[in-house]
Parts: sequence; C-alpha cells; structure tokens
Amino acid sequence: MCPSGFRNFLLLAYSLLFAGLSAVPQSFSPSLRSWSGAACRLSRAESERRCRAPGQPPGSPLCHGRGRCDCGVCICHVTEPGTYFGPLCECHEWVCETYDGSTCAGHGKCDCGKCKCDEGWSGDACQYPTHCDLTEKISNQMCKNSQDVICSNAGTCHCGRCKCDNSDGNGLVYGKFCECDDRECIDDETEEICGGHGKCYCGNCYCEAGWHGDKCEFQCDITPWESKRRCTSPDGKICSNRGTCVCGECSCHDVDPTGDWGDIHGDTCECDERDCRAVYDRYSDDFCSGHGQCNCGRCDCKVGWYGKKCEHPRSCMLSTEESLKKCQGSSDLPCSGRGKCECGKCTCYPPGDRRVYGKTCECDDRHCEDLEGIICGGHGTCSCGRCICEKGWFGKLCQHPRKCNMTEEQSKSLCESADGILCSGKGSCHCGRCICSAEEWYISGEFCDCDDRDCDKHDGLICTGNGICSCGNCECWDGWNGNACEIWLGTEYS
Repeated sequence: MCPSGFRNFLLLAYSLLFAGLSAVPQSFSPSLRSWSGAACRLSRAESERRCRAPGQPPGSPLCHGRGRCDCGVCICHVTEPGTYFGPLCECHEWVCETYDGSTCAGHGKCDCGKCKCDEGWSGDACQYPTHCDLTEKISNQMCKNSQDVICSNAGTCHCGRCKCDNSDGNGLVYGKFCECDDRECIDDETEEICGGHGKCYCGNCYCEAGWHGDKCEFQCDITPWESKRRCTSPDGKICSNRGTCVCGECSCHDVDPTGDWGDIHGDTCECDERDCRAVYDRYSDDFCSGHGQCNCGRCDCKVGWYGKKCEHPRSCMLSTEESLKKCQGSSDLPCSGRGKCECGKCTCYPPGDRRVYGKTCECDDRHCEDLEGIICGGHGTCSCGRCICEKGWFGKLCQHPRKCNMTEEQSKSLCESADGILCSGKGSCHCGRCICSAEEWYISGEFCDCDDRDCDKHDGLICTGNGICSCGNCECWDGWNGNACEIWLGTEYS
C-alpha cells in the first residue's frame, strides 16, 4: 500500500503530464522513427514529397536545396552567410530588400525573405509612401545623384525615391539613386556574372582567388597561395591594406594625380609618402618639414633635426662635417651604414638589438648567423661580427669539421653541381662540402655557384649591410626591407 501523500503526488504528476500533452499544437507530428537511428517508416517517395515545396514535381530540389531530407523532415544547413529556417528551409533571414542601408527601409518587418510593410508604405523594400505630400520639384531634387541626374537615368522618381528600371525582373539595377548596374558584370562570352568566378557589387567584379580581369575572365598562372604570399607585406597584410593583389602583384591605390610614382608604392604597397608630410596636400612636395628625406614613408632627418617628420630642431655645438667625421671613424660610411648619426654620436639599427653595437656601430654579430639564425654553426662564439671557432672546426661560420669520416670519392660526389663540375670550378671540396675560393670573395652558395655581386647595393654596401646575400638576392634582417635592405620599417627611434 502506498502512503496517501505519495499517492496524491502521483495523481498531481499524471495530471500535469496530461495537461502538457493537451497543449501540443495540432500541427505537431511525432517522429516517424521509433527511436534514434531506427529505419524510417515512410517510403522514400513519401519522404521526399514531404520535403518538397507544394506544386513542385518529383526530381525538383528537396528542402529548397538548402538542407537534407530526413524521413520527411528538412534539416536545414548553411552553404553561404546567413541562416536558413522554415519547415522546408524556405526562409533566409538576409534576403529581404534594403533601401538606403536599412532592411525594409525601416518601414516594415522581414518575414521569410519578404518585407511586410507598415501601414502607409509599399514596395519591395517598403520604400514608397502610399501618399506623397512633396511637390514634383522637391521630389525630383531628392532623386538626383551626385551628378545632378535624376535616378542616374536608370529609373523613375516616386515621391523623392528612385524606382529602378528592372523590366526583366532580374534586379540588376539598384541603389538609392539607381547608380548600380550589375549588367556591367556580365561576361559577353559566357553571359555569366563575373564569368562565374567572382561576385558583382555595384557594377564591379570582385574575383575569386586565382582569377582577375574586369569580368574575372583571366586565370592566374600561379596558385592562390603563392599569389597571397607574394603580396604579403612585412607587417603581414595583403598589399599593406593599400592595394589589390592580382596574381602575386600589388596594384597600389595610388593617390598621386600624375600616376607616375605616387604617394603609395613598393612591391607590397608598404611605402606611403603621405606619412612624411606635416599636412597632407597631394600637390605639395613639403616632405619631412623640409629637413629630411622621405624613405618609404619614414623621414630620415638631416643633422640637427629630429621627430617623426623632422619638425623639431636639435641643439648641437658640432658642425655637420664634424658630426659626420666623429660618426664615421675608420669606416667608409657614418655609423658603418648601420645607424643614425646625431651630433657626433651613433644610434645603431635596429634600436635595442644588442647584436649591433660599437661607437660607430662597427660590430654586427648578425654576420655570425646563418639563414636559420644559428650562430657560428653551433661550433664557435661571435666577437664583433666574426666567428671564433672551437677546436676541430673552421670556416667563416665554423661550418667545416677538420676531421672527415668520408672517403675522397664520397666527399667529391657530394660536391658535384648539376653539371658534374666539382664546386662549379670555383672552390675546393672538403668532407662533402664546398669551400669557395677566398680570392674571389663574392663567390658563395652550396656549390660555389652564386655571385654575391648580383645582390643589390646601397651606399656601396651589398644589402646595405642590413642582410645576407643569398645567391644573388638579399635576405633582409628583421626591420629592414627593400631590394638592398635599405628601408627601415622597424621600431621608431625615440
């Protein structure tokens, strides 16, 4: 026997359960699967019929092509931005018409892809008032674009709002003033928008990766990944956010009216000369306040001046010649080409990097590092840019062992270049590695097949002393850029 209290509790629970089931809508239908993973009790034809829009013949897309049919029920999925919903995935919350940037012009609500207009408003985007209190003159004035053309000659004016000409119903002419005509994006040959390889926005094609041209009709001969890599600027941005990447080449958004060499330039649009001007005026050449030279958007100030735009005078008792002489020391260049001379004192590049030091920046321990950043091959110590090798090792970077466990034949086989010549005829072979001729200082490379004279120079220095010459190309150190590593893009001087 159950206690009376427990019996009353059971009666209350059963009554609540019954009330809950009674509240279920009549349209609710339980699953046609007995349990999760069980076979569907509907035939395939019946299942598909329930997932097809009314009136659609067999074979037409199920769930409006926006989901999958699971035993007569549509499971909506997303293949583009937005969310699909509805019993047959028929609704898309982003497809309601907009006007002047507002969905349904702010005069209605978006219901399953269509605007339900408030009272007194009509139109696909609820943009037209039912009653107009404007005169024709005021109405036409409101419909004029920036060139004072009513509805861009691509529509008619209705109570201060443009109704664009879309007689064929394709909606390719749009915009507040009918200024956008996506018919301009149609490829003449394929008759597709942007050739099927891009998206059209206001009459302009924005191509998919690997395609370019006014209508995305040309395909790049390099992979999208390689194109992106070539266009990536030192700060990791595509074309420095100042240009467009087309097949690995940046087309900078040049603002110079001549179009010759504009304010924005560089292989990755990394240089912006506007940063050198106190007040930007596209017709003015007042760079660096007249007290310096603009180098890729950074001001190199003359002696006696400092500041981001060389706007501050610096008090110095030395003349320009005296200052440069003190900074030059025994080097051919002030601060050994690795720093900035100010009032006879050198500040070495890059600021805070202890690898570059000395009264005239004469010591550069970066020369002790290989391309992987290993100091003296791991077999020595660096002193003022020169490797002091441990016992048993030799070479500029202590990369060669004195003892060798290879036979002469094995060693030579590793030193032969592609043409079969030992070290390209410009060096000797030691333990499977080429030692290039010391008399020809410019010969380098794994097989002595590179000529460092091919690397770009600046101020008479290969790679300006700010990088390593690697087989004819400058590999710049952090903070430096340019073909000859002559452009400083690192931390500003204080």
